[in-house]
Amino acid sequence: MIGVSKLYCNAVEPSDALRYERRSRDLPSHLLQFSQDKKPVVVWNVTRRCNLRCVHCYARATAQSEEEIGTAAAKEIISDLADFGSPVLLFSGGEPLVRSDLSELASFAVEQGMRAVISTNGTMITRDKARELRSIGLSYVGISLDGTRAVHDRFRQVDGAFDRAMQGVENCQMEGLKVGLRMTVSRNNADEVPAVFDILREREIPRVCFYHLVYSGRGSELMEQDLSHAQTRQVVDLILDRTRQLHQQGMAKEVLTVDNHADGPYIYLRLLRENPELAAKVWQLLQYNEGNNSGRGIGCISWDGRVHPDQFWREHVLGNVLERPFSRIWVDTENELLQKLKRKKRHVHGRCAACRFLDVCAGNFRARAEAYYGDMWAPDPACYLTDQEIGLHEAQTG
Repeated sequence: MIGVSKLYCNAVEPSDALRYERRSRDLPSHLLQFSQDKKPVVVWNVTRRCNLRCVHCYARATAQSEEEIGTAAAKEIISDLADFGSPVLLFSGGEPLVRSDLSELASFAVEQGMRAVISTNGTMITRDKARELRSIGLSYVGISLDGTRAVHDRFRQVDGAFDRAMQGVENCQMEGLKVGLRMTVSRNNADEVPAVFDILREREIPRVCFYHLVYSGRGSELMEQDLSHAQTRQVVDLILDRTRQLHQQGMAKEVLTVDNHADGPYIYLRLLRENPELAAKVWQLLQYNEGNNSGRGIGCISWDGRVHPDQFWREHVLGNVLERPFSRIWVDTENELLQKLKRKKRHVHGRCAACRFLDVCAGNFRARAEAYYGDMWAPDPACYLTDQEIGLHEAQTG
């Protein structure tokens, strides 16, 4: 996760994170990515059920009911996560709101001292549901949006999904619940990015996350629809330009890009040309961020209790919380994959190993490398930085 507004628009100083000694449990949400201990943010896919049929769903959600962890067992898991020091529990799915006990679980997480957030398609957030989520202390609601009405409904394969999602946004706003948008960008909707910025502005939505496509679940079937490197650079430049424009107009928004850690060095290189003084601050913050944290600063629990290095990399199971607590699974020194992921910079090869930005990227997404090359330690095919930019040419000729 790269905070575009934090880095490019100078919304955060390195001293802001140091003030809290970079401890996960103490850092405000907007600074959490700069923590030093990297206590894992946990994405919990509490259900596989969903009322939509999204073409890029990493969980391959379905309308069919599958066995899910019951409320009592779920609370035991939450207690373990809180005791372990996980600062944030992100309830996802499927569609998490299909679970009748979702509010009860989120409320329990808050009572245990965690920050609870949900990732939702927004279609089930009535005014009453928004009021309920606000009352239990939910920190944030992220609502997925693929573009304007026709594009969004096509992606979701349900007519009216856009209007219902926008009503969900409005209901959250009317109840004082922080809400933002989440957009996964591919060739099928890249030209919708400006429209999403327009929606952000017109509807006074404070936050948006732009996700790079990860080849996982049904998203793996869209691999050929991923942006080319040139197209990715164009989209990232557009995001930077529109974010700066909003800030200059006094309408500061929290804008982030997710799932491609090449974005951090790309912002740094652009700032070297535009504002070297700010570039130096950004470099320090990128070092705090450390890039990809699968298996270290982020983890995933599936609806059946299986634990994964992140929500996209479901081919690898580290354990099951129904058999052993997450806190024990996450520190298992005998799990070879987990230990390698915690030190992944030692294991990547190819251009990643020689990249001068390895310390601030950590090799990017291993799930994407494995899906594309069949080798989890190969370079991430979505890295759009040139050999010259990463210093490979210099290393070969030096």
